[in-house]
Amino acid sequence: MEKDIHDSAQEDFEFDGQVSDGENPFSDPILEAEKEIFELPEGIRLDVGVTDRLGKSRSFVQGLIAQECIKVNGFPKKANYKVRQGDKIEVESPILRESTTEPENIPLHILYEDEDVLVVNKPQGMVVHPAPGAWTGTMVNALLFHCHNLSGINGVLRPGIVHRIDKDTSGILVVAKNDIAHQGLAVQLKEHTMARKYLALVHGVVLEPSGTVDAPIGRDPSDRKKMAVVMHHSKSAVTHYTVLERFSDTSYLEVRLETGRTHQIRVHMVYVKHPVLGDPVYGPKRNKYGLNRQMLHAAHLGFEHPRSGIWLEFDAPVPKTFATLIEKLRNESHWR
Repeated sequence: MEKDIHDSAQEDFEFDGQVSDGENPFSDPILEAEKEIFELPEGIRLDVGVTDRLGKSRSFVQGLIAQECIKVNGFPKKANYKVRQGDKIEVESPILRESTTEPENIPLHILYEDEDVLVVNKPQGMVVHPAPGAWTGTMVNALLFHCHNLSGINGVLRPGIVHRIDKDTSGILVVAKNDIAHQGLAVQLKEHTMARKYLALVHGVVLEPSGTVDAPIGRDPSDRKKMAVVMHHSKSAVTHYTVLERFSDTSYLEVRLETGRTHQIRVHMVYVKHPVLGDPVYGPKRNKYGLNRQMLHAAHLGFEHPRSGIWLEFDAPVPKTFATLIEKLRNESHWR
């Protein structure tokens, strides 16, 4: 079952990790684009030259390059492209408008909190940050009520959000209360030193005890709302899995993320023909358990505290619906 596909795609810095990963900065309706066309000195790296010209951070510019918001003579280039004489550099930069996100008194399951970070166990069904169709009731609305200060690096719609998990994925998130904490956590995401483990129920019996899926992920060319394993305009993605239990037609996996791309686990599991049970987007349209939300849970998170340097680890049990289904599968397998 193991798949290994290596890609030379550039690894780009992303403050939004998992799940995180790879979204267009202009998908947010409160962002407008400002277009600028200019020339740069011959021989300079594209990301370095644009960073100097715009006065922005290099990571921000690399994010624009990854999303093809920076073009050379009308065509996207990689960050390390060496500018040639006469090249026309076209940049579309996001302009942030005022946010209307309001604090809401929504209970949070807090696992840990200090002056720098907040670790929460997000319930299944909760959106992490406001977006079309979900402007209220999000994790950000709850955080704004609970915290007096949050990191502002990711803008007014995503205060404190360092990485995300999907709406219908439950589990652990770390939130930054200030920019220093945010930067420290973001570096760990970039360097893949943050430990992230998920629990998943997937279709089919996975025969190998463990394996690795190494396959690049990008926008699905046939459906831009979905992600897929693609060779072009993609980013490297690596997922490790271990089988915890096997049932008659389902497997229970522990999944470890090495990278954090949008929908990474769900896309990789489909790629190896074992979609996550209940996944309404990437899995079968129907399942015999009547699930309409994926059985995927962010169960473990470990990171170095951005101020003290102490290694912290947190675990969260699967939600009740997940646990009940596991018991049902065990009972069904026992009687076969």
